Amino acid sequence: METSKFEISDYLDSNEMIAEYLNAVLEEGDDSDIITAIGHVAKAMGMTKIADDTGMSRTSLYKALSEGAKPQFATIMKVLKAVGGQMQVNPIPSKSAL
Repeated sequence: METSKFEISDYLDSNEMIAEYLNAVLEEGDDSDIITAIGHVAKAMGMTKIADDTGMSRTSLYKALSEGAKPQFATIMKVLKAVGGQMQVNPIPSKSAL
């Protein structure tokens, strides 16, 4: 039996799915997970398009969103804007309110 590698980017086919995925990673993941997830979204939408929209080269984009990368915050914001996302801060309920 032959298996293939699972590619999350194959399933990120709508704005709603992309938003749900990024929100789940933002809630549960660490900084490395978030960078990787943004890379998956960029791949799903097309690295060439995202590179054009951010003004970055494809090579720089792949490097910035690769596993273990530490991109500048400005880079993350450019890519989020290019994929149609935005950051939002919501208050975390205090434990005493639960």
